[in-house]
Amino acid sequence: MLAPIRRRWLWIFLLVIWATQSLKAQDPHFTQFFASPLTLNPANTGLFSGIGRIAANYRSQWGSISTPFVTGTLSADFNLLKNLIPANDVLGVGGLVLYDQTGGGGLKTEYAAMSAAYHKALDVDGNITLGAGVQVAVIQKRLDFSKLIFEDQLTSNGFDPTLPSGEYIPNASITYPDYDVGLIYNQLIGQWSSFYVGTSYYHISQPHESFLGANYHLHSRFTFHGGGVVGFNSSTSLYLSGLYMKQGSATEMAIGGALGLLVNGLPETPVVFYAGTWYRYRDAVNPYVGLQINNLQVGISYDVNTSSLQAASLHRGGMEISLIYTYPPPGPDLKRYKCPRF
Repeated sequence: MLAPIRRRWLWIFLLVIWATQSLKAQDPHFTQFFASPLTLNPANTGLFSGIGRIAANYRSQWGSISTPFVTGTLSADFNLLKNLIPANDVLGVGGLVLYDQTGGGGLKTEYAAMSAAYHKALDVDGNITLGAGVQVAVIQKRLDFSKLIFEDQLTSNGFDPTLPSGEYIPNASITYPDYDVGLIYNQLIGQWSSFYVGTSYYHISQPHESFLGANYHLHSRFTFHGGGVVGFNSSTSLYLSGLYMKQGSATEMAIGGALGLLVNGLPETPVVFYAGTWYRYRDAVNPYVGLQINNLQVGISYDVNTSSLQAASLHRGGMEISLIYTYPPPGPDLKRYKCPRF
């Protein structure tokens, strides 16, 4: 009889292959979708109060197994040509790298992208903007056979990696280009409040994706997202956000918010504590805490699994950490809430 952990890994690998070949696979996603701007919407490029922004995200999912599923991203975007475009307009360019691996590293995905967006001011003060963005990416997916267990390698004495697997997969690595677009509307309301709505469409060309040579294509991903901030005063604000995402037959809906408290009383060099929760429909409750120190914001969330998989996951979903650093503009930033933060 196979040891429980070996049976578990065999089923995980079969699930990965099925998901890849059945066209029902989802892209890697983050609970803190608001802290991964370029994986959410290309139109987020350049949409921040500053000159440059660096964002990093790390997610470890299903800690109930010995080696969880891991996803990480690093992105940077910048505002350019301020002296050459109309006042209050924004031209943003950016880049993104993403790494994702299944439990044990049997399937690895690497993603590199460049994006650009233009945000047009719709009023003389720049408090209302409409932005459009594009993204061009290269995606590589690889199977690592050294991390996989096949039936022919299982004996009465357990797993024997020296035995041939008996499997033939002609393409252990596949690489393809990808194209994404997005729109976003952002509006400041009064001195402290604002809201935004956006939509994005990833995998426009539905690229061919198969390790077995079959005619399978990656489904396009449609996302609608929005949010805003309700500022009660200069030190207390409520941040809300949500999204709806659909890719093939898979859908995701999430909504929630966090309360932000200015704890040092200095809006010019703020220290803000955030606490709140998001809910992913029929999947997980996601408590969140964050801390902003001047231009650096760190967030931590944890998925408490409420789905039909809670028995297998032991209610342990995903732990996630986000980090965003914004290089401030010269002079005082008088429109702190002009751009989306959550």
